[in-house]
Amino acid sequence: MSNTHPHSDALVFFGATGDLAYKKIFPALQAMVKRGNLTVPVIGVAKAGWTLDQFKARALDSLEKHGGVDPEAFQKLSGLLRYVDGDYSDPATFETLGRELEGVGRPAHYLAIPPTMFEQVLGQLVHCGCMTNARMILEKPFGHDLASARHLNQVLLRKFDETAIFRIDHYLGKRPVNHMVVFRFANAFMEAFWNRKYVESVQITMAEDFGVQGRGAFYDQTGAIRDVVQNHLFQVLCNLAMEPPVRMDSESIRDEKVKVLKAIPDLEEEHVVRGQFRGYLNEKGVVPDSRTETFAALKLEVNSWRWHGVPFYIRAGKNLPVTCTEIVCRLRKPPAIFPADGIQSNYMRMRISPDVTIAMGMTVMADGEKMIGLPAEMVMSHQKSAQEMDAYERVLSDAMAGDATLFAREDYVEEAWRIVDPLLRTGTPLHPYDSHSWGPDAVEQVTPPGGWQNPAIAHEPAALRSEAA
Repeated sequence: MSNTHPHSDALVFFGATGDLAYKKIFPALQAMVKRGNLTVPVIGVAKAGWTLDQFKARALDSLEKHGGVDPEAFQKLSGLLRYVDGDYSDPATFETLGRELEGVGRPAHYLAIPPTMFEQVLGQLVHCGCMTNARMILEKPFGHDLASARHLNQVLLRKFDETAIFRIDHYLGKRPVNHMVVFRFANAFMEAFWNRKYVESVQITMAEDFGVQGRGAFYDQTGAIRDVVQNHLFQVLCNLAMEPPVRMDSESIRDEKVKVLKAIPDLEEEHVVRGQFRGYLNEKGVVPDSRTETFAALKLEVNSWRWHGVPFYIRAGKNLPVTCTEIVCRLRKPPAIFPADGIQSNYMRMRISPDVTIAMGMTVMADGEKMIGLPAEMVMSHQKSAQEMDAYERVLSDAMAGDATLFAREDYVEEAWRIVDPLLRTGTPLHPYDSHSWGPDAVEQVTPPGGWQNPAIAHEPAALRSEAA
């Protein structure tokens, strides 16, 4: 996207000794240096009792474990690293930070910390005078419900203009997620059927074949709906359902996404099924009587001119059979002039991860001379290039450059929470399911016409995949 905003001249990184930094941020910073997108000081802030040398050693260990060390790029990154050790509640920590920022005119403050700390850190930054011409980059989750999201927005907007606030959803940094927008609007044939006249239903599946991986204490306060549905998968839905923006600037694109959310009514209980995999209660950090869902299936309506009457289904869960994110847009069946059992709905299938696939499901003539249909797929697949940016590299680079396209705006955040908030406040039944199944039996209550189309096992050819739920 075109951008005329001045680049940030320092990155202040709160939570610099945490797990997110270790697994994701240091590899992203090295990649930014290697690409030439990071040439300014990077000031880590945390309370670990560390020295700068220990902080640099942590960065090196991170890269050795996650992505590999590029000796030349790491040497440059190491020269940019600074470190401030101290408690976020102690003004002395921020006085030290202020000294590190002497001569810096446009800092970017990245808060890779729990949202409960946002307000405290923001207040300290204002008090120490570190906010002039600054940008705020905020890690998800942005609140835990509509009320808390509104409160955080009010706190931020008292000190900042919306144009200086960058609410991260790293999922939008994934190239395949944005590839959907290009595919939709750069191909004329899509417009011919991408509407309520031809589309019967749309389903989005985000499956993970693992559990909470030692993050039970965090996950038990979050659950599938807060963790991936109201942020990641709503963003995917918006990319699918939005109208073409009038311009390709960040505000025009984000305007169209907000319109999609505004067209979605609040969730109703009968359109939601929540599940919890058996064994979840034994995970470290999970309370014994937890009602947190590890699986959710939702039915949504997008009451816009294009999509009125077309149901959108979202399914996400842990300990499912595969790790895969995939969209299936099922088209209406043609009139039955051939044997009924040989004709299935055409569909478009878009896989976001682990690989990128766009496929068209169609019916061809089976072997033999009889006019009997046989389902087949025409597949285009793309493997990730070594030149592609990872998600955090992309979003941090864009934030420091002032490009807000991939970040959630205030109205988007509040609309997303508005849709799920009634459900979060009232709760719904929680159904157990076996690990490596496709969720609880109750998911039949929220199932697309023709059933869920399960992503294929990694070694299974796409054309042989079953459509059975």
